[in-house]
Amino acid sequence: MSAAPFQIGMLIFPGMTSLDFAAPLDVFARLPNSRVHVLAKTLVPVVTDIRLHELPTMRMQDAPTLDLLFIGGGPGVNLLMEDEETIRFLAQRAPQARWITSVCTGALVLGAAGLLRGYKAATHWTAMEVLPYFGAEPVHRRVVVDRNRITGGGVTAGLDFALTVAAALHGTAHAQAMQLAMEYAPAPPFDTGSLATAPAELVERVRALAAKSTDARIAAAQRIAHRHGWLR
Repeated sequence: MSAAPFQIGMLIFPGMTSLDFAAPLDVFARLPNSRVHVLAKTLVPVVTDIRLHELPTMRMQDAPTLDLLFIGGGPGVNLLMEDEETIRFLAQRAPQARWITSVCTGALVLGAAGLLRGYKAATHWTAMEVLPYFGAEPVHRRVVVDRNRITGGGVTAGLDFALTVAAALHGTAHAQAMQLAMEYAPAPPFDTGSLATAPAELVERVRALAAKSTDARIAAAQRIAHRHGWLR
């Protein structure tokens, strides 16, 4: 008798970053004996940050018991951090999940649900200062694994993240084969993709562009932390 499929729940939401979702989905959908559920509050198509329309396959409330929870990030995270239905769903489903995961600022939503307290975590570099409000330790790495939490850095780290998950589930050799099959051999045209390599003036320019959103996230995190008594 074959084993029950590994159930993966990927939450999508208005204003999410398309690549945060697409790269992990491409890997997850190819994992052996796995079933991916694209979850949202309703079955209405979700409009991403670049105006793509993503179709949920199931409402959150109808999802089966999930072995892996996933959420990506994007501008829509600012509202989602205080969305009661989404936060309640994550908090209720997390105890049954083997893995609790995110990419980019999806970590802030996990944090808002109390799921990163006492854990090391990655997120987009512009949001690192938000994580401590949720009791998480920010780590500037592409992927951070801390017990059953796997968090990826900003946007393009989603592929590194997904291959890390594949290795955890099916072994390094399987994940390496997937990497080769997709010819994932990064050779970016510029060496400006991280804080460690980008010129200071470029970092400040991008930081300034993100400042309004970052301030809103900090304000939301402070409200959430105060409500739960997480701030001392």
